[in-house]
Amino acid sequence: MLAGLGVRPIRVEAYIGRGEVAFIVVGLATTTVKEARERVRSAIKNSGLDFPHSRLTVNLAPAELRKEGSGLDLPIAIAIALASAHRLPPPRSAFVGELALDGSVRHVDGVLVAARGLRELGYERVFVPAEDAEEASLIEGLEVVPCATLLGVVNHLLGVEPIPPASRAAAGDTPSAMEQDLAEVHGQEEAKRALEVAAAGGHHVLLTGPPGAGKTMLARCLPGILPPLEFDEALEVAQVRSLLGELPRGRPLDWTRPFRAPHHGVSTAGLIGGGSGLALPGEISRATHGVLFLDELAEFQTPVLQALRQPLESGRVTITRSGGSVAYPARFSLVAATNPCPCGWGGDNVRVCRCTPAAIDTYQRRLSGPLVDRIDIQVAVRRVPLEVLAAEPCGEPSSVVRERVVLARRRQMERQGVLNAQLKPTRLRQLAPLPPESRRTLERWSARRGMTARGFHRAWRVARTAADLDGSDTIAEHHVLEALGFRLQDVAA
Repeated sequence: MLAGLGVRPIRVEAYIGRGEVAFIVVGLATTTVKEARERVRSAIKNSGLDFPHSRLTVNLAPAELRKEGSGLDLPIAIAIALASAHRLPPPRSAFVGELALDGSVRHVDGVLVAARGLRELGYERVFVPAEDAEEASLIEGLEVVPCATLLGVVNHLLGVEPIPPASRAAAGDTPSAMEQDLAEVHGQEEAKRALEVAAAGGHHVLLTGPPGAGKTMLARCLPGILPPLEFDEALEVAQVRSLLGELPRGRPLDWTRPFRAPHHGVSTAGLIGGGSGLALPGEISRATHGVLFLDELAEFQTPVLQALRQPLESGRVTITRSGGSVAYPARFSLVAATNPCPCGWGGDNVRVCRCTPAAIDTYQRRLSGPLVDRIDIQVAVRRVPLEVLAAEPCGEPSSVVRERVVLARRRQMERQGVLNAQLKPTRLRQLAPLPPESRRTLERWSARRGMTARGFHRAWRVARTAADLDGSDTIAEHHVLEALGFRLQDVAA
């Protein structure tokens, strides 16, 4: 049984004894598991197998663990069939699958998660629905047996007609074409540089500007300058999708980085994760190793935004519900966009803002200081003149920028094993020391503007990323000044 991205193995035992004819399932089973009795009974009979005409007891151990889900259909049916044949199940083997009334084995969500967890627990073989065999075969060192029908599985276990194991799934195809290209962005040189730095170091970005300035287009360009997913990253993304039943058939691995853009009306459970029983992943976990774009940031509910603070810092989210606590990955790059005021025209050089100071203050207070303090790069996006928009775009294409991003990321991984945004203060001091002049500049500016300790270290990390983009082993003063410029909005607030 799945518990987030973990596995809790359930041992299914069947006993056929004397007494009144009955089919009893014990072991703290929920309604979905109790309903398995009718599916299993019909599947066994319609497969041409004998169903016991006596007292049948199925035990789901451990008894104190609440059982749920239709994935226990297949193991219950196999336990009954083997008990009727007086045979033992194969050692170090696991079964997962839902049964149809005609005996066919149907898809269940989370097979990839189950396969990985079972392999870590020492299982060597797993029987899964045939349509889920491809994703299960991504796990190395695990024999995957595709199950099309209950009768076929029973014949395999009895040695009548063995089922050949599934071959290892292909690694997948190349990343899909990018949605937006930086070459199509007119002007906005500062914002484009901010995106490049964010992509290179894994930093979060806040874009502030009037409507139509290009904030959304800039955000949608970020995936195009990010490198393809590594295998371990793609596997983690696939596990989240598998758990939610969103893994595409025929393509269990996708090298394209996720891009999630939830509406500002999303609930806390929808963004962070939640639900009854054991919580399911939310948008931040769907965006793992990719981009989470929050447009109209100030329009999100305050509790939703505050719930982002811990995942932004740790890269993981732990959710506790009535069924227990589960942890999900949340290592994403946040790109947030907001207007400067309720009407949106504050600071615009053409249209006049008609908001009162009180309205502007109320609007900006929706973004709390602790949340904004966790965003490394903050950029004011100005409206581009119409004559510039009418001209042919002359900026660098995303492919050229991506090459610099890939080289910068490679330098970071060789030096420290993680991106700069993930460096803790201790390792930051060890692996990214500041020369005396650069340190004095950072300290003097931070003290003058009242930056927090978190903001100080985040500016330091951004400076290290700017140096990596330049191919420099030393953080020069102009790298520090660039990083400090990206926090101008933070300190001005």
